[in-house]
Amino acid sequence: MTDVLRIVIAEDHETVRQGLKMIVDHEEDMEVVGEAGDGRTAIELAKQLHPDIVLMDISMPELNGLRAAATLKRMMPEMKIITLTRHTDDAYMQELFQAGVSGYVLKQSSPSELTKAVRTVAAGEHYLDPAVASKVFLGFGETKRLRGEKASQALTSREQEVLHDIALGFSNKEIAEKMDISVKTVESHKASSMHKLDLKSRRDIVRYAILRGWMQES
Repeated sequence: MTDVLRIVIAEDHETVRQGLKMIVDHEEDMEVVGEAGDGRTAIELAKQLHPDIVLMDISMPELNGLRAAATLKRMMPEMKIITLTRHTDDAYMQELFQAGVSGYVLKQSSPSELTKAVRTVAAGEHYLDPAVASKVFLGFGETKRLRGEKASQALTSREQEVLHDIALGFSNKEIAEKMDISVKTVESHKASSMHKLDLKSRRDIVRYAILRGWMQES
């Protein structure tokens, strides 16, 4: 008899979560053993249940999917995580794979894409939704070149800290509270650091963070 894959689903929208559960439980070799509506609950369930795979939505309250996935991988390196999202932005993909996820599936893809991802990841391989596969490293080389050209324009420790936290998904308000400074000062540090590095968007900030290895830090 084929071993049944034990799966935890982390998705804050109950309707979507139930739909995912139906897809998974319909397969003879898969079963949902736990459900979570936020990142912190997903971590606790994974610790308690030791599932084979966690299906993790990126956008969740309490703790977003990226930070929850990174935390899980630090605590349980053997844990397999597949992220679910509507985003096709390559910056999201690079961010998540750097955090240690094994699969990236678009919510708008077919149910068969999800089950294929589960089986692929369970077999020890990585899975990237074919709808975005061609975008994985688009522009990555250009960011490396940019970083080299701007390396002489050193960031202050405060600018680096602000940029670091933005890349990890913190809001300006959260950063201000964390650093005990005003939101306006955070915005000033962000603008200054982006100018020095010639970064135009959050996508550029994420790429820079990946190159610096920030996304793998504890």
